[in-house]
Amino acid sequence: MYRSYHKKRRFNPRKFIMFLLTIITIIAVIVLIANGKNFFSKDNLNTQGKATPTNSAGKSPSLEPETIIQATPVPTPWPTPEPMPEESTDPAVLKVSWEDPAIFTGAYAFNDLKKTFRKKDGTTVDYWVFEQGNPVDYVPKDEIIFGDSGVYSDLKGVTAFRGNNYRDSASYGSRTITEKKLEIVWSYDIGSIRTSGGFWPGTGWTGQPLLVNWSGDVREMMNIKSEMKEKDLVEVIYPTLDGNIYFLDLETGKPTRDKINVGFPIKGTGMVDPRGYPILYTGMGINENNGKYTEYKYKIFSLIDQTPLYDIFGRDPVAFRKWGAFDSSGLVDKKTDTLIEAGENGLIYRVKLNTNFDREAGTIAISPQLTKYRYKDSTNIELGIENSPAYYKNYMYFCDNGGIFQCLDLNTLKPVWVYDVGDDTDSSPVVEEIGEEVFVYTANQVDKRSQISKSRENCNIRKFNALTGELIWQKDYSCVYSYYINGGALGTPLLGKDDISDIIIFTICFTGSGQDGIMVALDKKTGEEVWKRQLDAYSWCSPVAVKSSDGKTYGLFTDFYGLLHLFDPKTGKDLHTVSLGANVESSPAVYDDMIVVGSYAQKIFGIRIK
Repeated sequence: MYRSYHKKRRFNPRKFIMFLLTIITIIAVIVLIANGKNFFSKDNLNTQGKATPTNSAGKSPSLEPETIIQATPVPTPWPTPEPMPEESTDPAVLKVSWEDPAIFTGAYAFNDLKKTFRKKDGTTVDYWVFEQGNPVDYVPKDEIIFGDSGVYSDLKGVTAFRGNNYRDSASYGSRTITEKKLEIVWSYDIGSIRTSGGFWPGTGWTGQPLLVNWSGDVREMMNIKSEMKEKDLVEVIYPTLDGNIYFLDLETGKPTRDKINVGFPIKGTGMVDPRGYPILYTGMGINENNGKYTEYKYKIFSLIDQTPLYDIFGRDPVAFRKWGAFDSSGLVDKKTDTLIEAGENGLIYRVKLNTNFDREAGTIAISPQLTKYRYKDSTNIELGIENSPAYYKNYMYFCDNGGIFQCLDLNTLKPVWVYDVGDDTDSSPVVEEIGEEVFVYTANQVDKRSQISKSRENCNIRKFNALTGELIWQKDYSCVYSYYINGGALGTPLLGKDDISDIIIFTICFTGSGQDGIMVALDKKTGEEVWKRQLDAYSWCSPVAVKSSDGKTYGLFTDFYGLLHLFDPKTGKDLHTVSLGANVESSPAVYDDMIVVGSYAQKIFGIRIK
């Protein structure tokens, strides 16, 4: 038998460590080469002075920090904006009338693709959702849920019509009211525009100014005058009937920068982006200036340099109505970067803005993608939305020229409930949240009904359960019919809070003649009158509440005689008035103790509450 003997070798630690280090060094070099790095290249030697070993005796091997390679993230492509339509210059195309009826036939009718909502009374609403000009089964890209009115805007000031998504306030800040007087501090001259249909001077309905206290870094990047940048500026931004957008210092009334010349009358109220981004949104109310016509547009401007960012055209092939004005004041949902705007063409626009705001570079850009909601009521073919919708979470409340009052789910673009209020409604709805209960108030005009009856009709004020559409109460006031200059409710109501939390105040036009009106305070719970005041001059204004530091609330409103009234909302009695020179259809806005409003006298006024 043969045995094989192997001599047992003695373990040598030094050789073993050298062996391991050699293997690790080879692996490290292979990894560097595989990642495109030549450690002993000329560039590397020049950068570091000499080649540095990757390891040394007695130390664990390691890589220098600059040699660690990370994968470069692939940027998400910026979405492509929906192209703006080709702009027409043909007067035959651009000359349209608000009296032209809606047309429900043609290539874009898509009757075979409609969806139908059945109302409680058995009548129906057909509706469609369009993207890129085609009907779609809508799937939202994100979920809109507005918060309560107090968190709508990140800016200090009044940034939209009636301030927020509930449309319940046009005042901001604090003030101490002791003298109960009004004092005109400054005025600023503006102009007018003539059209074939009339004369448009100064500011009109709704015509509420925006009052904005910009953050320091945003103010610094804007084209604001240097002396204005040095102060804690509150900027007045005012789109007007003379076709310009003015920028003034709230304190002095002096221009903060050049005006933007749109060139055509703006009747509604603009909107500043609630995120504090330097973006202004506003819509054209008339598309003629002294015989020259243009496209109706909802315009979006950069307020860094006042350049246009995007236009939404009111002449839209998917709209049933040709009249393309934009009097409604839009809102932006901060969380989803979504603009919502209603058009007089009968469309609701849900616009993903895809905003890119670089604060360090001082640049802003948007890439809008449009989704459009279209509807047709089976009993009413009057279309067009002039009021400014109110919002509760994902619900949008609006009424049209035919009196169709809708609660629309913004995330499904399907009606939740629909109620026929009987007539054209330009007064904006107001939302009130009390604990678990949510209500919405609305009031209509005397217009379509009187065109048929040729007689007096009732302005109907209503309170609804905002979630179910249940009518809680209704209050009626008989009004004289006046063609074009309508009676009834044109102003948005003053929703009482704090020491007047039990009432809501409306102005009603033409209750006795074609010039007068009333102001009424109604009990919120019952709809019964708390007080009623006769007005010698009617008011299209939306009354504003201002609260003094002592806890007492005061009211403001303007009228056809050109007066600005400071009144006691508990009684309706005037405390003081000042004349603003001519008819004031516009609604005031308030920042601390300063009121701003324009008039037909072709002036913008800054008035102090003393």
